[in-house]
Amino acid sequence: MRTPTTRRRALAWSGAAAAGLLAGCSDGGASSGSAGTETSRDTSTTVRKAALRLRERAARTSTDLLAHYDALLKKHPGEAARLKPLRAEVARQAQVLRGSGRASAGTAPVSMAAESKAAVRELADAEQRASDAQLAAVVRATPELARLLASVAAAGAVHVYLLTDGASA
Repeated sequence: MRTPTTRRRALAWSGAAAAGLLAGCSDGGASSGSAGTETSRDTSTTVRKAALRLRERAARTSTDLLAHYDALLKKHPGEAARLKPLRAEVARQAQVLRGSGRASAGTAPVSMAAESKAAVRELADAEQRASDAQLAAVVRATPELARLLASVAAAGAVHVYLLTDGASA
């Protein structure tokens, strides 16, 4: 059975992540001089607020994904050995994206398939959606956040592989 994770898609993710990292290395072309100082402050405040909103959205995406892991582990405890390391990584990503001292927003309850294999496929689909969302956010992120989102998206792509193709390896 062919899964949605193909070599071409993996290469596209890698290319997009690399583009995000390269874009993150630019200096942003900030202007100097006293005439642009006030405008520069307003712009930097706007950029910071936008980055904070983007980061909160990314944290929510990871927290929602964590709820999928928890629902699957609750319904199918036999999958724990395989899924707990992946769940721990998603929890760590959510914590980093939230930042220290910030509370986690609640997520809607997640229902999982009754059959274990189908539930794992649902989880792989949720991982794919989360990875795609994190990668799409890279282009709107500040350089530092773009690097973080690119690595989270890449980790999500690896999780999809491990939940699908890698399961048979």
